[in-house]
Amino acid sequence: MGIEDLSVDEIQQQLKELAQNRTDLENALVQRQQQAKIDLVQQIKDLIEDQGFEITEIISLLGPRRRRMAGTKAGSSRQYTKYVDPENPENIYVRGVLPGWMRQKMQDKGYDPNSKPDREAFKANYLHVLEG
Repeated sequence: MGIEDLSVDEIQQQLKELAQNRTDLENALVQRQQQAKIDLVQQIKDLIEDQGFEITEIISLLGPRRRRMAGTKAGSSRQYTKYVDPENPENIYVRGVLPGWMRQKMQDKGYDPNSKPDREAFKANYLHVLEG
């Protein structure tokens, strides 16, 4: 008896059974994956202990590594001048790409944001150095 011989009710019943089987299989897969993780963790713990280390010593090495800031060396504590807008202390410029607020203020005051001498003059004349 082929699919073409089934009634609408029989087809709906088979689809319901397939859906239940799929759900059961997905649940079984999740359980097996979880058990595989547990087994792997135990293998790793055993390996660490077999090598004579404490688990806590190794776990701290497994976490994400902190990136060094671009252009700095380990142990370097280079400080950059911070400039603050006296009209709005939330506007702070440190270095790099000019923020929109600074670019706009420079243009409003007749400075060219693309000119390094103009940027330096603007910082000296219109911004305050933030201490600390």
